[in-house]
Amino acid sequence: MQVSSLNEVKIYSLSAGRSLPEWLSDRKKRALQKKDVDIRRRIELIQDFEMPTVSTKIKVSRDGQYIMAVGTYKPRVRCFDTYQLSQKFERCLDSEVVTFEILSDDYSKIVFLECGRFVEFHSQHGHYYKTRIPKFGRDFSYHYPSCDLYFVGASSEVYRLNLEQGRFLNSLQTEASESNVCDINPVHFLFAMGTAEGKVECWDPRTRNRVGMLDCALSSVTADTEIEGLPSISALKFDGALNMAVGTSTGQVLLYDLRSSNPLIVKDHHYGLPIKSIQFQHQLDLIISADSRIVKMWNKDTGKIFTSMEPEHDINDVCLYPNSGMLMTANEAPKMNIYYIPVLGPAPKWCSFLDNLTEELEENPESTVYDDYKFVTRKDLENLGLAHLIGSSLLRAYMHGFFMDIRLYHKAKMMANPFAYEEYRREKIRQKIEETRAQRVQLKKLPKVNKELALKLIEEEGEDQQFSKKRKQKNLPSLLKDDRFKVMFENPDFQVDEQSEEFRLLNPLVSKISEKRKRKLKILEELEAQGQEEEEEPEGKASDAESSESSDDEKGWVEEVRKQRKLLRQEEKLKRQERLKEDQQTLLKPQFFEIKEGEEFRSFKDSAKKQKLMKKTLEDRLKLEEKLGTLNVSDTTVGSKQATFKLKKSEQQRKQQEAEKLHRQERKTLRRSASHLKSRRGRGRLF
Repeated sequence: MQVSSLNEVKIYSLSAGRSLPEWLSDRKKRALQKKDVDIRRRIELIQDFEMPTVSTKIKVSRDGQYIMAVGTYKPRVRCFDTYQLSQKFERCLDSEVVTFEILSDDYSKIVFLECGRFVEFHSQHGHYYKTRIPKFGRDFSYHYPSCDLYFVGASSEVYRLNLEQGRFLNSLQTEASESNVCDINPVHFLFAMGTAEGKVECWDPRTRNRVGMLDCALSSVTADTEIEGLPSISALKFDGALNMAVGTSTGQVLLYDLRSSNPLIVKDHHYGLPIKSIQFQHQLDLIISADSRIVKMWNKDTGKIFTSMEPEHDINDVCLYPNSGMLMTANEAPKMNIYYIPVLGPAPKWCSFLDNLTEELEENPESTVYDDYKFVTRKDLENLGLAHLIGSSLLRAYMHGFFMDIRLYHKAKMMANPFAYEEYRREKIRQKIEETRAQRVQLKKLPKVNKELALKLIEEEGEDQQFSKKRKQKNLPSLLKDDRFKVMFENPDFQVDEQSEEFRLLNPLVSKISEKRKRKLKILEELEAQGQEEEEEPEGKASDAESSESSDDEKGWVEEVRKQRKLLRQEEKLKRQERLKEDQQTLLKPQFFEIKEGEEFRSFKDSAKKQKLMKKTLEDRLKLEEKLGTLNVSDTTVGSKQATFKLKKSEQQRKQQEAEKLHRQERKTLRRSASHLKSRRGRGRLF
């Protein structure tokens, strides 16, 4: 049994764990249960509660004794007896079931709507009758007062089949091109149908007239939602006499009061997937809506999320066991999931032992679902070399990161850093040795990191203690003993760099103070090396000397800042000279680059000119183009401006034009020379 918690709501997954194959013998199953601990610990609430491949619909009979489910492959229906906690019967069908309805209190009367336009009736013994409807059906509802079945589907008509007379009645003509779902109110028997155009039409079965229409597609579009395409109605459910919930194909759930055309609340699943099922939970005033990815439970008055569930496989249908906290789902997988949520209600009477079991688990909390997973961010995945797994089933997105299997995480970490365990082991050994050393009688030692800062804090503490004794005040806690600042004196990453420019400028008098501390450090290190006890701190100077020093601090501070700046400038000059020497010593070799075919080399000056032009304003660019002759601005008769542009010709076009000009000039010269020769010949003949 797996336990997950969201918003402090415990959800127990009763179908978690591996399932044994059907073809295994009882002897082999018992042997596997003895060997495998996971199989032995699993809870099989209902024996063989699964389908061969996929389960599509699941329902509970009105007496609560039978659970019926349909699935593939081959198309079949299975009935489970809750009193026996096992399967009662299984029947195979000719085609896949779209939906079905249990007409009686038990399993004795069932109607199946199948893919091939067939409507199949089953009684207690098995198949009873089979008929067809004119168009492909998508949903149907049963009207108890008149014994009529209302079928909706790929047609504008609603087909009526009377079970008392055994014949089709006049159909209802609607304005919709197609209808997806339908439902009948259990109080006043109002018939409602959801259309592909995103509308809900309500009909009165007594007069067979339409009494109202709701435009849900328009109401589902709010400021917070992003919708692609026209939303169609994918789910519909009545609650009492006045409330109705509508699910759209774009992932919104709208709660209506039948007396108003505006929805009371619009809840978005934020996945953009069609709503598959809507259920009402009356004890806590909750609405349970599900798409193919998630089951959400939320308050119908405020819209606040109560809890949610995300199964491993896509959801096809959701069924809430009446007057209990049990929830069942039909999935795109062989196993049908069973969840128990104690907050919603008690366990059904046929499995009342679940209450005792969950109480024991709450008293002795064990590992939850997320204990077997590791939370990693995108940066962690890149460091481990697993960024290519984003979007796969191995990673489950959650908040600003992902959940991944802890075993996969350990394997990837070992491959990324194979010596991490050895380093961790050495660090642990070092910590153990230091713990044992701490138990001995030791000298007062300064930390390995930031020794000068620690010495400064010790001196300040001594001064504060003397001052507090005089004033009779309480001593402040020491920073060296505070766990919050412990890492600053242990981790070398927190070491203060005294050679940095910022430190030298912000602390100009640190050189004078550091000299005193360095002397004390040397004395302490010598004492530690010799193994002797720590001597008393050297006495300070007289009070008049200290006062004279404090009076000269301001002058010394300005001089020290100037000195530090001069030193920094000298260091920068030395660094530049070293760089120049290195640049002179290095010989730059020319590099040659090959230009691709069809491209021409353009000088770097052109790119620099283009960059300068892009930085200029539009007005400056237009003036420049007017000077070049590529732009002509003129006034029109209306009073507006007219601008004509001349496109710049590429170098290929220019070369081509120049070649054409040369060719024309050559032809002209040839023609002139030919005409000149002819004229000379004509003159010679005349003479």
